[in-house]
Amino acid sequence: MAKQHVDGKDKGKVELYALSTCVWCKMTKALLEKMDVRFDYVYVDQLQAEEKEKTLEEVKRWNPKCSFPSLVVNGKKCVIGYKEDEIKAAVDAA
Repeated sequence: MAKQHVDGKDKGKVELYALSTCVWCKMTKALLEKMDVRFDYVYVDQLQAEEKEKTLEEVKRWNPKCSFPSLVVNGKKCVIGYKEDEIKAAVDAA
């Protein structure tokens, strides 16, 4: 996967699945950066066919509707959409 990495405080494995054109995805990424959290992210809409398919399958494991943003924290919790309080709680609990 063409994941990109943002450095910050280690809160475990934090992964953001997003679309490059999505306002809510950008807000989620900005919130994580503001919280100084280390995370990986991938813009699913910018992936090539095979890679995109594999990534969408991964997203569907957490979010069957496959909507964005989908934020997976430590392989235990998935926050779907931009829900600031839920995102903060999930990352802080990690």
